[in-house]
This record gives sequence, C-alpha cells and structure tokens, in this order.
Amino acid sequence: MTTFGPLLTSPWRRSTVAVLAGALPVLAFPAPSLWWLAYVALVPWIALIRSAPTAKRAAYDGWAGGFGFMVGMHHWLLPSLNVFIFVIGALLGALWAPWGALVRHFLAGTPSRGRIAGALAVLPSGWLGIELVRSWQGLGGPWGMLGSSQWEVAPALRLASVGGVWLISFLIVAVNVAVAVLVTVRESRLPAVAGLAAVAAVTSAAWMWSPRPDTSGSTRIAVVQPGVVDGPDRRFAREEQLTRDLAGQDVDLIVWGESSVGFDLGDRPDLSKRIAALSAETGADILVNVDARRSDKPGIYKSSVLVGPDGLTGDRYDKMRLVPFGEYIPARSLLGWATSVGKAAGENRRHGTEQVLMNVGHGLTVGPMVCFESAFPDMSRHLAEDGAQLLIAQSATSSFQHSWAPEQHASLAALRAAESGRPMVHSTLTGVSAVYDASGQRVGRWVGTDAATSRVYDVPLATGTTPYVRFGDWPVHAALLVLGVWCAVRLRRRFRRPSPEPRVPPARTAHGSPARPGR
Repeated sequence: MTTFGPLLTSPWRRSTVAVLAGALPVLAFPAPSLWWLAYVALVPWIALIRSAPTAKRAAYDGWAGGFGFMVGMHHWLLPSLNVFIFVIGALLGALWAPWGALVRHFLAGTPSRGRIAGALAVLPSGWLGIELVRSWQGLGGPWGMLGSSQWEVAPALRLASVGGVWLISFLIVAVNVAVAVLVTVRESRLPAVAGLAAVAAVTSAAWMWSPRPDTSGSTRIAVVQPGVVDGPDRRFAREEQLTRDLAGQDVDLIVWGESSVGFDLGDRPDLSKRIAALSAETGADILVNVDARRSDKPGIYKSSVLVGPDGLTGDRYDKMRLVPFGEYIPARSLLGWATSVGKAAGENRRHGTEQVLMNVGHGLTVGPMVCFESAFPDMSRHLAEDGAQLLIAQSATSSFQHSWAPEQHASLAALRAAESGRPMVHSTLTGVSAVYDASGQRVGRWVGTDAATSRVYDVPLATGTTPYVRFGDWPVHAALLVLGVWCAVRLRRRFRRPSPEPRVPPARTAHGSPARPGR
C-alpha cells in the first residue's frame, strides 16, 4: 500500500487525516486507558507519511499529526487556555516535522531490508528526541510521553525500572514501525518480524533478569481529600474535620493535597497551631501544601510544609517546576495577553531551587513533589538516589474534574514508583488520589473525583537500587547516539559522492560532424 487514494490529493484533506491519525494514540491513556492500542496507534500515521509524494509533504504530515497528538493529549486544557491551546499545539507539533521526513526516507516505496533495519533504530530514536525536547519544563513538560500509556502493564513497569519511561516509548514506536511495514510493505516482512522478535526478547529479558525491589517493612500513610470546596477557609475546615477522623488509626504520616492551605503559615500562627493540634491528636506529622504569598520573602510560592505536634518542623520544599501559563507566563511581556483569553496566571509564582528530603518520624524519609512535577522522571529518580524511602506528590486538578486529567495525573505515579523502586503517594484535593508500591502496582483503591474523605494505606517499603536510578536516562543517550551516527553516515556519503565528470564537448571532424564522421 503506497497511497491513500484520490481522497488525499487535496493538501487540506491530507492534513486533516494526519491530525486525526496523530490524535489516535491519546486513546491509550487514561481515561479510555486502551493501553494495547499504543502498539498499533501510530500505524495509520506512519502509513500516511510514507505515501507522501515529497519529503516536504511528509514533514507537513508529521507536523499535522504532532498537532493532533498535542491537542488531543491536552484537550482538557481548552476551558483554561481557550484558543491558545491550538497555538501551543501548532508550535509543539512542529517537533514531529523532521520525524515525518525520516519516516518517508526509510519507508517510502519498497524499502530494502537495510532501510527497514535502520528505521527500527532511527525512527524510535527520533521519537525519543522529540519527547526529550518537549520534556523541558518551559515547553510544558513531559505530559503524555508515549510510554506513560503502559502504567498498568506489569512487563512495561519492569522495563521502566531498567530504562524509565523512555525505554517503553522507544519499544512502542519500534513495534509500530514493524507493524506498519508488515501492513504496507509485504515484500519486506522478514526484517519487520525480526524487529518484533527483538522487542519481545528485550521485554522478556527485563522480566527475567531485572532486579526486583526488596520489601523492607511497611508504613501507614493517610491521604486527606476534601473534594471541591469553595474558599480557603472552608477548605481548611473540611481538611481539619477529615484529619480528625484519623485519630486512633496509628498512621505514620498524613498527606494533604496541593494548595490545601491558602495562607502563609508563618503569617498565620493560628492555623499552624490548629494543624499542630491535629498532629498531636493523630500521632503523626502532617504534610500540607501552602499556596500563598510568603511573609519572609517576596512572591507567591507553592510549598510542601511539614507540621508536627510542636508546630512547624522547619522542613519545607518550594515547588521547582511550575506549570507554564497555569502558574506563570513565559515571556510575560510578549505573551501576557494570554490572561485575556483564558485562565492564565495573573502573577508569576516563584520557584524553589533544590529538592528536599524530609524525616517525618517513625524512621521514615520522604521526598515531596508538587503537582505536575510527578511527570518528570528525573525528579523522582534523584529523590530515590538521595535516600527517599517514600515518594509523595501533592496535587490538585480541581479545574478539570470532569475530564481525563485527574486519572492521567494519578497514573503517572505508577511509572515513577516503578522507575525508582520506591512506593509513591499521589494525594490530591479533589481526586484522583492513589498509592503505588515499589513495583508500580496499585495499593488499595483510588479515591475518585466524587469522594471527600480521608483514607489510610498500608504501604510496603522497599530497598535496593533500580538500573534506572543507577544509570539514569541511558535510553535517551543511546537514541541521541543513534541519531548522531546516522547523521554522520549521511554526511560522509554526501561528501564522498564522486563529483560528476566535467562535460567536454566531443571533438569535431574535418567535415564538422561529431556524430557521423565524414559527413
């Protein structure tokens, strides 16, 4: 199959199909959670690109598909960003334009076995390069990395412990490339089947030989989810009531959600005393999250603050990676107009400078993160590397209660737990709250968006170091190496290509005819 027929002769129709094909992988993520779809969802997009008549058209197909993927992945931001989400989708979708050209280069026509083998290495590497670039916090962070769709698949979680979500993404793209070749180029089935066999071998090897976390005791963690409550005072009162219900349940730590306290505790000693009284009553420290203008330094911060029975312990983590437009506007002097078309931040929040470990008593050391920081693999990896026994993400998705966002956010904690080999607690104001063990398997039940409750989880602790924590983002480095080698080979071939011989006009005979001497 080398063409999509007359229907796609129109550039606009072709671009529309590319947008829809690019959006298809979104269904593999929560809430649909059709995880199996990820392994074939790129096939229509790849088939479309390989049929492009020119490299330029293939790049446009890649761009259009990237636009569809980004808008589809973040469609729940539409009420907040309004038309600006389409601008962001177009800008970030351009990252897939070179990938589209690569797809056509390797798979157009009837590719040889060598080109297909190259495609199985270079195209997944190119995809990882895209995920690496858009993982920069200033571009929105790594929300919707393709490998994250496999958050509830045990073999994929085992792969995450070896190479993080990056390794899963690489293998998913490789499978899609192989399936696309099987479907569209029947003459080249052998290398495609070999590629699928290689992915199966890697997955089997990870399942068999990757080290499993060693369980070492357990801890009792309580999450407090007040639900949708208007006003910081009423929210605090609800959290206070739900926390008081935990008295006598022998918990080791109580976790409130993001923005659970709307006042600076240094400026409101009355609130600090009320939280301290709750800590004394329940016998556990309480990790709250303050979203307020600080009294000891200028600016608004989002901070995880630990409170014990004697008041503020002094342990504080200021959120480092802020949500673009939601918590600050990049280049506000140029893009400040975004506040007039959506719910963008009216004032930039300030960011922290370093990650923090907290000793919460009972011999337990935790590493806090705030909101979409749980999407960044490196943050949880560094916390585990520094000695965190339990990872915590305090979150709030109050603005997106009836969308896919709460479940997408909660699912990320499973990947972070599997990567780091440390259990993780995802505690939110309004759901979904969830807890995962060190293998990424769910502990207990989710607390859904319709619940206002406090819930206790017996969380198994773990020791040991996963390969991902030990070696870091090695799949990304390998992908960049593959891309670098391919570029070097292409350049070498171009420069070594013999230059054409200079055209010398044929000698003329005495009668003046070079073609027919003597005439």
